[in-house]
Amino acid sequence: MKALRAAFPLTVPIAAGFLFLGCSYGLLMHAKGFAFLYPVCMAYFIFAGSMEFVTVNLLLSAFNPVAAFMLALMVNARHLFYGLSMLGRFRNLGWKKPYLIFAMCDESFAINSSARIPEDVDRGWFMLFVSLLNRWYWIAGTALGWLVGGLLPFSTKGIEFVLTALFLVIFLDQWMDRDGMRRRAPGMIGVLASLGCLIVFGSERFMIPSMVLMIVLFVMLRPYLDDLKTTANAGGAANINGEVNA
Repeated sequence: MKALRAAFPLTVPIAAGFLFLGCSYGLLMHAKGFAFLYPVCMAYFIFAGSMEFVTVNLLLSAFNPVAAFMLALMVNARHLFYGLSMLGRFRNLGWKKPYLIFAMCDESFAINSSARIPEDVDRGWFMLFVSLLNRWYWIAGTALGWLVGGLLPFSTKGIEFVLTALFLVIFLDQWMDRDGMRRRAPGMIGVLASLGCLIVFGSERFMIPSMVLMIVLFVMLRPYLDDLKTTANAGGAANINGEVNA
Protein backbone atom coordinates (compact mmCIF):
# COMPACT_ATOMS: atom_id res chain seq x y z
CA MET A 1 0.00 0.00 0.00
CA LYS A 2 1.12 3.56 -0.70
CA ALA A 3 0.47 4.60 2.91
CA LEU A 4 2.71 1.83 4.26
CA ARG A 5 5.50 2.65 1.80
CA ALA A 6 5.30 6.31 2.79
CA ALA A 7 5.19 5.65 6.54
CA PHE A 8 7.83 2.94 6.87
CA PRO A 9 10.98 4.98 6.06
CA LEU A 10 10.00 7.60 8.64
CA THR A 11 9.72 4.94 11.36
CA VAL A 12 13.07 3.23 10.73
CA PRO A 13 14.99 5.50 13.16
CA ILE A 14 12.27 4.83 15.74
CA ALA A 15 12.72 1.09 15.18
CA ALA A 16 16.40 1.32 16.14
CA GLY A 17 15.59 2.99 19.44
CA PHE A 18 12.49 0.95 20.27
CA LEU A 19 14.15 -2.39 19.55
CA PHE A 20 17.07 -1.52 21.81
CA LEU A 21 14.97 -0.14 24.67
CA GLY A 22 12.41 -2.91 24.25
CA CYS A 23 15.19 -5.47 24.56
CA SER A 24 16.38 -3.74 27.72
CA TYR A 25 12.89 -3.92 29.15
CA GLY A 26 12.54 -7.59 28.21
CA LEU A 27 15.91 -8.35 29.81
CA LEU A 28 14.85 -6.54 32.97
CA MET A 29 11.60 -8.50 33.21
CA HIS A 30 13.50 -11.75 32.72
CA ALA A 31 16.05 -10.77 35.37
CA LYS A 32 13.22 -10.02 37.81
CA GLY A 33 11.76 -13.50 37.30
CA PHE A 34 8.66 -12.69 35.24
CA ALA A 35 7.33 -15.19 32.71
CA PHE A 36 7.36 -14.38 28.99
CA LEU A 37 3.70 -13.35 28.85
CA TYR A 38 4.12 -10.58 31.42
CA PRO A 39 6.40 -8.25 29.42
CA VAL A 40 4.75 -9.06 26.09
CA CYS A 41 1.23 -8.40 27.40
CA MET A 42 2.37 -5.23 29.17
CA ALA A 43 4.02 -4.01 25.97
CA TYR A 44 0.87 -4.84 24.01
CA PHE A 45 -1.71 -3.32 26.34
CA ILE A 46 0.16 -0.54 28.18
CA PHE A 47 2.50 0.68 25.42
CA ALA A 48 4.12 3.40 27.51
CA GLY A 49 7.83 2.68 27.75
CA SER A 50 8.76 4.64 30.86
CA MET A 51 5.62 3.47 32.67
CA GLU A 52 6.37 -0.13 31.81
CA PHE A 53 9.78 0.14 33.45
CA VAL A 54 8.14 1.72 36.50
CA THR A 55 5.49 -1.04 36.56
CA VAL A 56 8.20 -3.62 37.19
CA ASN A 57 8.75 -2.22 40.68
CA LEU A 58 5.01 -1.70 41.19
CA LEU A 59 4.41 -5.40 40.59
CA LEU A 60 7.12 -6.34 43.06
CA SER A 61 6.04 -3.92 45.79
CA ALA A 62 3.02 -3.79 48.10
CA PHE A 63 -0.39 -3.50 46.42
CA ASN A 64 -1.34 0.17 46.21
CA PRO A 65 -3.72 0.86 43.27
CA VAL A 66 -4.24 4.55 44.12
CA ALA A 67 -0.52 5.29 44.10
CA ALA A 68 -0.10 3.26 40.90
CA PHE A 69 -2.90 5.21 39.21
CA MET A 70 -1.51 8.57 40.27
CA LEU A 71 2.01 7.63 39.20
CA ALA A 72 0.79 6.46 35.78
CA LEU A 73 -1.20 9.67 35.36
CA MET A 74 1.77 11.87 36.23
CA VAL A 75 4.30 9.95 34.12
CA ASN A 76 2.04 10.12 31.06
CA ALA A 77 0.43 13.52 31.69
CA ARG A 78 2.17 14.97 28.63
CA HIS A 79 -0.13 12.85 26.44
CA LEU A 80 -3.06 15.01 27.57
CA PHE A 81 -1.48 18.10 26.06
CA TYR A 82 -0.19 16.91 22.72
CA GLY A 83 -3.12 14.54 22.37
CA LEU A 84 -5.47 17.52 22.26
CA SER A 85 -3.47 19.02 19.42
CA MET A 86 -4.12 15.90 17.31
CA LEU A 87 -7.91 15.92 17.58
CA GLY A 88 -8.18 17.96 14.40
CA ARG A 89 -5.98 15.53 12.47
CA PHE A 90 -7.95 12.56 13.80
CA ARG A 91 -11.33 14.03 12.78
CA ASN A 92 -13.45 11.98 10.35
CA LEU A 93 -11.13 8.96 10.46
CA GLY A 94 -13.85 6.53 11.55
CA TRP A 95 -12.68 3.28 13.12
CA LYS A 96 -9.03 4.32 12.88
CA LYS A 97 -9.46 7.12 15.42
CA PRO A 98 -9.71 4.96 18.61
CA TYR A 99 -6.57 3.03 17.67
CA LEU A 100 -4.63 6.21 16.85
CA ILE A 101 -5.56 7.62 20.26
CA PHE A 102 -4.55 4.42 22.06
CA ALA A 103 -1.28 3.89 20.16
CA MET A 104 -0.08 7.50 20.33
CA CYS A 105 3.41 7.89 21.77
CA ASP A 106 5.98 10.67 21.61
CA GLU A 107 7.58 9.31 18.45
CA SER A 108 4.30 8.69 16.58
CA PHE A 109 3.11 12.15 17.55
CA ALA A 110 6.32 13.70 16.22
CA ILE A 111 5.89 12.00 12.84
CA ASN A 112 2.12 12.34 12.44
CA SER A 113 2.07 15.99 13.47
CA SER A 114 4.87 17.15 11.19
CA ALA A 115 5.12 14.73 8.25
CA ARG A 116 4.29 16.01 4.78
CA ILE A 117 1.95 13.31 3.56
CA PRO A 118 1.95 12.90 -0.24
CA GLU A 119 -1.29 13.97 -1.89
CA ASP A 120 -1.93 10.50 -3.32
CA VAL A 121 -1.61 8.85 0.15
CA ASP A 122 -4.60 8.52 2.46
CA ARG A 123 -3.95 10.55 5.63
CA GLY A 124 -5.74 8.13 7.95
CA TRP A 125 -3.93 5.05 6.70
CA PHE A 126 -0.58 6.86 6.82
CA MET A 127 -1.00 7.80 10.50
CA LEU A 128 -2.35 4.33 11.29
CA PHE A 129 0.72 2.62 9.83
CA VAL A 130 3.07 4.99 11.66
CA SER A 131 1.40 4.14 14.98
CA LEU A 132 1.11 0.44 14.16
CA LEU A 133 4.75 0.05 13.13
CA ASN A 134 6.10 1.95 16.14
CA ARG A 135 3.97 -0.08 18.52
CA TRP A 136 5.10 -3.41 17.09
CA TYR A 137 8.76 -2.36 17.13
CA TRP A 138 8.40 -2.01 20.89
CA ILE A 139 6.53 -5.29 21.31
CA ALA A 140 9.06 -7.16 19.17
CA GLY A 141 11.99 -5.66 21.07
CA THR A 142 10.42 -6.62 24.39
CA ALA A 143 9.84 -10.23 23.31
CA LEU A 144 13.35 -10.49 21.88
CA GLY A 145 14.90 -9.08 25.05
CA TRP A 146 13.14 -11.61 27.28
CA LEU A 147 14.13 -14.52 25.01
CA VAL A 148 17.74 -13.37 24.83
CA GLY A 149 17.79 -12.93 28.61
CA GLY A 150 17.47 -16.68 29.06
CA LEU A 151 20.45 -17.35 26.79
CA LEU A 152 22.97 -14.88 28.19
CA PRO A 153 25.93 -16.59 29.88
CA PHE A 154 26.44 -13.71 32.34
CA SER A 155 24.39 -12.08 35.08
CA THR A 156 21.98 -9.29 34.11
CA LYS A 157 22.02 -7.82 37.60
CA GLY A 158 21.83 -4.03 37.42
CA ILE A 159 20.01 -3.93 34.06
CA GLU A 160 17.27 -1.87 35.73
CA PHE A 161 19.67 1.10 35.55
CA VAL A 162 18.94 1.37 31.81
CA LEU A 163 15.93 3.65 32.36
CA THR A 164 17.93 5.92 34.67
CA ALA A 165 20.69 6.04 32.06
CA LEU A 166 18.18 6.87 29.33
CA PHE A 167 16.73 9.85 31.19
CA LEU A 168 20.21 10.98 32.22
CA VAL A 169 21.34 11.08 28.59
CA ILE A 170 18.20 13.02 27.59
CA PHE A 171 18.81 15.48 30.44
CA LEU A 172 22.48 15.97 29.50
CA ASP A 173 21.57 16.45 25.83
CA GLN A 174 19.09 19.15 26.83
CA TRP A 175 21.53 20.75 29.27
CA MET A 176 24.34 20.96 26.72
CA ASP A 177 22.10 22.38 23.98
CA ARG A 178 23.45 25.52 22.31
CA ASP A 179 20.24 27.41 23.13
CA GLY A 180 21.51 27.58 26.72
CA MET A 181 19.09 28.87 29.32
CA ARG A 182 15.98 28.23 27.22
CA ARG A 183 16.62 24.50 27.21
CA ARG A 184 18.17 24.33 30.67
CA ALA A 185 15.32 26.03 32.54
CA PRO A 186 12.88 23.06 32.37
CA GLY A 187 15.62 20.70 33.51
CA MET A 188 16.50 22.96 36.45
CA ILE A 189 12.83 23.15 37.44
CA GLY A 190 12.58 19.36 37.38
CA VAL A 191 15.74 18.82 39.42
CA LEU A 192 14.85 21.41 42.06
CA ALA A 193 11.24 20.18 42.34
CA SER A 194 12.40 16.58 42.76
CA LEU A 195 15.08 17.54 45.28
CA GLY A 196 12.62 19.58 47.35
CA CYS A 197 10.04 16.78 47.43
CA LEU A 198 12.76 14.24 48.23
CA ILE A 199 13.72 16.28 51.30
CA VAL A 200 10.12 16.84 52.40
CA PHE A 201 8.52 13.46 51.64
CA GLY A 202 11.47 11.06 51.72
CA SER A 203 12.74 8.60 49.12
CA GLU A 204 9.69 6.31 49.33
CA ARG A 205 7.00 8.94 48.66
CA PHE A 206 8.56 11.81 46.72
CA MET A 207 7.77 10.65 43.16
CA ILE A 208 4.10 11.63 42.86
CA PRO A 209 4.42 14.97 44.72
CA SER A 210 7.41 15.91 42.57
CA MET A 211 5.52 15.15 39.34
CA VAL A 212 2.54 17.20 40.52
CA LEU A 213 4.81 20.07 41.55
CA MET A 214 6.61 20.02 38.19
CA ILE A 215 3.33 20.24 36.26
CA VAL A 216 2.14 23.12 38.44
CA LEU A 217 5.44 24.97 38.05
CA PHE A 218 5.54 24.49 34.28
CA VAL A 219 2.00 25.87 33.95
CA MET A 220 2.77 28.85 36.21
CA LEU A 221 6.11 29.61 34.54
CA ARG A 222 4.97 29.06 30.97
CA PRO A 223 4.99 32.81 30.08
CA TYR A 224 8.60 33.05 31.29
CA LEU A 225 9.63 29.92 29.37
CA ASP A 226 7.89 31.21 26.24
CA ASP A 227 9.81 34.50 26.59
CA LEU A 228 13.08 32.55 26.75
CA LYS A 229 12.10 30.68 23.60
CA THR A 230 11.25 33.91 21.77
CA THR A 231 14.53 35.50 22.86
CA ALA A 232 16.53 32.45 21.78
CA ASN A 233 14.82 32.36 18.37
CA ALA A 234 15.45 36.08 17.87
CA GLY A 235 19.10 35.66 18.83
CA GLY A 236 19.46 32.74 16.44
CA ALA A 237 17.90 34.72 13.59
CA ALA A 238 20.24 37.66 14.33
CA ASN A 239 23.29 35.37 14.23
CA ILE A 240 22.21 33.92 10.90
CA ASN A 241 21.61 37.39 9.43
CA GLY A 242 24.98 38.54 10.73
CA GLU A 243 26.76 35.61 9.11
CA VAL A 244 24.96 36.19 5.82
CA ASN A 245 25.76 39.91 5.83
CA ALA A 246 29.38 39.21 6.68
